[in-house]
Order: sequence, then C-alpha cells, then structure tokens
Amino acid sequence: MTDTRQDSLAALLGGRGGALDASLPPVAFVLGWLLGGRSIAVGAAAAVACGVVVGVVRVARGARPRALLVSVSLVVLAAYVALRTGRPEDFFLLQIFLNAASALVWAASIVVRWPLLGMVVGLVTGQRFRWRRDPDLLRAYRIASWPWVGQYVLRVVVFGALWLAGQVVLLGVMRVALTWPLQVACVALSWWVLRRTLPDDHPGLRHPRERP
Repeated sequence: MTDTRQDSLAALLGGRGGALDASLPPVAFVLGWLLGGRSIAVGAAAAVACGVVVGVVRVARGARPRALLVSVSLVVLAAYVALRTGRPEDFFLLQIFLNAASALVWAASIVVRWPLLGMVVGLVTGQRFRWRRDPDLLRAYRIASWPWVGQYVLRVVVFGALWLAGQVVLLGVMRVALTWPLQVACVALSWWVLRRTLPDDHPGLRHPRERP
C-alpha cells in the first residue's frame, strides 16, 4: 500500500486554512455584538467586514474569486437572518441547516455507493471515478466517509442545543472549536480508516485496480 503511505489524506484534501478562515466572521459577529452593546447591526457589520477581508486575502493568495463570493454571501445571509428575527443566536442558524444538509448528503452518498470522499479524492488525484471499479477502494471510501457524517451531526447537535438556549457567546466559541480542529480530527480518522480498510497489497489511492 505504498501510495497511501506517500500521500496522506490531509495533503490531498488541502490544509486547514479554509476551515480556519470560515470561523473568523462568526467570531467577529460575537465580538461586534458584545462590544456594540449587544447590537445585532454592529455584530452583522463586523461579520460582513471580516468576511470580505478574509475573502480578499484568500483571493490574493490564489483562491478563486467564486469562493470569495460564496463565502461572503453566506456571511451576509447569516447576518440578514439575525437582523430580520432580532435574535443574535439566529446568526448561527444557517450553519445548523448547512451542517444538517451536509450530513444527509454524505450519508446518502454512502448508501447509493457514490461516497463523497471517493469523489473528492478521485478528482484531486486525477483518477476521477476509476476508484468505483475497484471494490476495495469503493468499500474503503464508503467506510471512511462515515467520520464526515459524524462531524456534521456533532455540529448540528452542539450548535442546535446552544441555539435553543440562546447562548450567543458559546456559539461563537464552539464555532471555532468545531471548525478546523474537528475537521483536522475528521481527516486524520478518515485516513486511518482508509489505511486499515485497504488490503496490504493494494497499490494505493492513485492506483485503482479492477477486479475481474
């Protein structure tokens, strides 16, 4: 299994920069809300400004402009929801829905035998969908996709409980704690599962093999 040892899942899927950046606007919202006398408008403005700055920096470092538009749009939408409802905790409502949807999509992909982990890694490595013709890789990707379902479910449970309790500050804290640290743990666990699931003689992620 030489190839899987050479290419870690973390290296294939990229670093933690994107996940870390995504946690900054919610922190800005909470800080703006607190420092602005619990003003949702101030918190919303701080979050949007932070999102724009983070997006511009990422584009300057080589990220696609489309990624900037998507990330800023999500921050603006979250701020809009909180402004419309008058509840600061509703700034995090969009994240709860997005994580719930992600959990469902990842679980569905496993059930229909098109695990998203395999699709992502296949595209990154240039193998596209050849891995589906390899029973060992297909099985490994299906099993290794479950940690991703778990991370989304965990966020929904934690964020949902804090949202129901109206714990704005704790929502901001947990938004950071359950973003890149959890994603790093998820990638590490998925990688361990992949290595444990593939046979010892398998050539690796970059070399799908077809069984007769």
